[in-house]
Amino acid sequence: MKPNQIKRLGRLYQRQFPPDENYTIDQARELADISGDMGRQLALLIDRQGKVEMVLVGDNRAIFIPELPRARMASGRLRGLRLLHTHLADEPLSQEDLMDMVFLRLDSVTVLTVVQGGPRTAQVAHLLPPNPDDKSYEVFPPIRWDRIDLDLGEIVEALEDEFSRQLDARDLDDGQERVLLVSVDDTAHTVQELSLEELAELADTAGLTAAGTMIQRVRKKNPKFIMGKGKLAELEVKALQANASVIIFDQELSPTQIRNLAEVTERKILDRTQLILDIFAQHATSASGKLQVEMAQLKYTLPRLVGKNRAMSRLMGGIGGRGPGETKLEMDRRRIDDRLTRLKKELAQVRKRRTQTRERRAKAGLPIVSLVGYTNAGKSTLLNTLTQSKVLAEDKLFATLDPTSRRIRFPREREVVLTDTVGFIRRLPPDLKEAFRATLEELESADLLVLVCDVSHPEVEEQVEAVRSILVDMELGELPVILVLNKWDRLDTEARETMRNVFPEGIPASAIDRASLEPVVEAILDTIPWGKLDS
Repeated sequence: MKPNQIKRLGRLYQRQFPPDENYTIDQARELADISGDMGRQLALLIDRQGKVEMVLVGDNRAIFIPELPRARMASGRLRGLRLLHTHLADEPLSQEDLMDMVFLRLDSVTVLTVVQGGPRTAQVAHLLPPNPDDKSYEVFPPIRWDRIDLDLGEIVEALEDEFSRQLDARDLDDGQERVLLVSVDDTAHTVQELSLEELAELADTAGLTAAGTMIQRVRKKNPKFIMGKGKLAELEVKALQANASVIIFDQELSPTQIRNLAEVTERKILDRTQLILDIFAQHATSASGKLQVEMAQLKYTLPRLVGKNRAMSRLMGGIGGRGPGETKLEMDRRRIDDRLTRLKKELAQVRKRRTQTRERRAKAGLPIVSLVGYTNAGKSTLLNTLTQSKVLAEDKLFATLDPTSRRIRFPREREVVLTDTVGFIRRLPPDLKEAFRATLEELESADLLVLVCDVSHPEVEEQVEAVRSILVDMELGELPVILVLNKWDRLDTEARETMRNVFPEGIPASAIDRASLEPVVEAILDTIPWGKLDS
């Protein structure tokens, strides 16, 4: 650029633009003259008082907006800056302009077209709050540059009032973070919907409020952002409209994808694995449970410690970054490796102690009956009802993490050890599978498995199949299994008949009703190989 052009650009910082209008006649002519003289697009970022915050110079086709400060960036608000931008041909607002508005959450974008060194037309766009048409933004038609008559101050005030009104209507005073749930996969839309329902339950268990969902079916996932830029813009608008400060993906994200998404959206990005790890961190109570959670967290975090940039700062802390190991999440790789080695040794001691306990039970001739099933199927409630215990039983996923055993005397003067175990879930993170080996080893010494399922759940067949598949993977497929159709009382006559056809071997029961569990107890007594144990 020529010295004179640089001087003219510097003077733009001294201009005071109208707070409620785009520009004055003289300002429009000045911008058009500078832009035409340079043969480059020109852009100004202007705050709500009309002060020029940034002057940007592009080439003849586009401009690049650098990373902006995060002032005013509450999750449900606009940035407080508007973009005034020249085009060197008689071209309307481009998709790139609209994407900049979306990703940066600008108050508005105005394009001033420059033809033969003078202004010709102007066009304005702004974001929209949630609406029945599901529109992300409003784009006004181009008009002659000196006839633009929009009160930008009034528009922005109305927009933020509407955002606030809709957010207030959603009872935001519950103190919970609001999250947007996203699925990007090659499976059918209905399959993704059901999976997101489970993700919503996981979010609720973690103390989050699911404020909206978004589904995209793709043949191939984008390695940089998991989704394309157009869909990413839609994601940003949905997050803004839902006032979501966290975005959770149902698929596992690579470290690169997490960093890129955090930078673009300026929100915390989590994947399904990280959410489950956070739930385990919240619920672990015993020393061994905390060790297992910490090991899983560190193994997940290790490949993601590539730098302490802004994306990483948004990744750590709060949801997805708490638990026994949270103070170690930013250790260097060597220290994490050392810590993992120590954790493995401590967990080996845990397994050794549990093995000794199981051997003592075996010598006493007490059969071990283990309750297994999908998370939140009612295993802990069943244990409490049968043994009159007070094991934590909540209507949430993963309420039980540490194995709980109770000695119980059944009819026929028979005693057994009844063990509650951590609930299973589809696509359990691999690191958690290894970390919870000590917990699941309880199943290896079981003489009988009682598979508890929630027959009122719409995906009960898939859940039972998932549990059976995990048992086979653990080489426990040969153990005798009793299937308990829990929450039978929630079904109507037609649904009961359907379940009898689907699970003819199942035993109807309600874990909260002790009388309904008598057939379960009889089945346990009939199935346990007493002869082998007594000998």
